[in-house]
Amino acid sequence: MTLHLEIVTPERLAYEDDVDMVLVPGIDGELGILPHHTPLVSLLGVGELEIRKGGTSESFAIAGGFLQVRPDKVVVMAETADLASDIDLAKAEEARREAERAIESGFHEGADLSAARAQLQQALIRIRVAERRHREGPRHRG
Repeated sequence: MTLHLEIVTPERLAYEDDVDMVLVPGIDGELGILPHHTPLVSLLGVGELEIRKGGTSESFAIAGGFLQVRPDKVVVMAETADLASDIDLAKAEEARREAERAIESGFHEGADLSAARAQLQQALIRIRVAERRHREGPRHRG
């Protein structure tokens, strides 16, 4: 038994396939979604979305958005969704440094500081997901 998963961003359809399970970063913690899950709409946090299919798993670094769960379909509408294997670690590290500089340099006006913190959080999750993917390679579950 599988469920249909779609991950969409404002720019593109990032992923679409039938999967065994999806783990998503909810606003209050990780949510595990299996086929026939109770219908649900939830806010997404910043974190790692893991897809399990056929004994293997793939990861996305996602930031914000919404999750809609229906008995046969899960739709993740994320502000950003980057497949772990597509993340450029050097660019993510540079984005982290830029966000840290912005925070340290005195962007203390509310909106600027909030934006810099959000950019830092997003860079950190991309780095974490990419480094784990690089360290572990594609994960097989048996």
